[in-house]
Amino acid sequence: MQIHYDINQLPVFKNAVVTIGTFDGVHEGHKKIIDQLTKTAQEAGGESVIITFHPHPRKIVSSSILGIRLINTLNEKTELLEQLGINHLVITPFTEVFANQEPEDYLKDFLIDKFHPHTIIIGYDHHFGKNRKGNYKLLESYQEKYGYHLKEIPKHILDHIGISSTKIRESILNGDTTTTNHLLGYPFFFEGEVVHGDKLGRELGYPTANLKVQNEEKILPCDGIYAVYASVKNIDGGYGPVLKGMMSIGFRPTVDGTKRVIEVNLFDFQNDIYGKTLRVYVKQFLRSEEKFDSLEALVKKIDDDKERSLKVL
Repeated sequence: MQIHYDINQLPVFKNAVVTIGTFDGVHEGHKKIIDQLTKTAQEAGGESVIITFHPHPRKIVSSSILGIRLINTLNEKTELLEQLGINHLVITPFTEVFANQEPEDYLKDFLIDKFHPHTIIIGYDHHFGKNRKGNYKLLESYQEKYGYHLKEIPKHILDHIGISSTKIRESILNGDTTTTNHLLGYPFFFEGEVVHGDKLGRELGYPTANLKVQNEEKILPCDGIYAVYASVKNIDGGYGPVLKGMMSIGFRPTVDGTKRVIEVNLFDFQNDIYGKTLRVYVKQFLRSEEKFDSLEALVKKIDDDKERSLKVL
């Protein structure tokens, strides 16, 4: 898959079959659209092209002060899309100027002039341009003038995608790992830099990697204890062996913690990984965070958490 960040330096696509979307999560619903995209491109003897946006359009056009919570960072989304046999991914800078184009200008100056599409695959509820006035009907009215084919993504698939995305976010925040991973089609994952903590885990016999997640928009699981897989990111950008472990997210009430921390205990692993990036695959929620009467009671529960994690993993 070729990745393009500069829309003014795009190649000449061969019979481009294009679809447009945020594809946050790249989940099972999205894969139905991507299957249709790649199949149509093969039939047309052309190339499959996904157009996505960065930052997320809601960050520019929404008046909400709550911010957005994304299932994937841009790099994660790119990685997941690359696994699906797409020829081109075009990451388009989403700005106020871009959002405020008249729909006809968006169609001519962006879609037609940049991509020369053979086919556009789009949902009936897709809107674009200033005040979101552009829609499927507008694309339909210009088909003959610009000579492209137009395919509609069925309503039931789009509804499924919307419902799934909402359910995935809710299930992540509620610790429902079964629903999360089923709808995604892969274990939910995130990354963090391994930073120094207070070394309490080491004293308890369970040394942990304390993680600092850099991307504030990335959605994270709710407080609790989880069975996880993890991999250390290599210098070349790849990942080391998959390791088994367990993770705690929360305020550590037994030791009167005052800030939320993410700690991962990796089984049978002693390497120094401070300053490195750890990718964590969240396999199963084990229990909620608890306050214990003593450190001995806490350790006994952690022993049980490890035993349960090993059974899950």
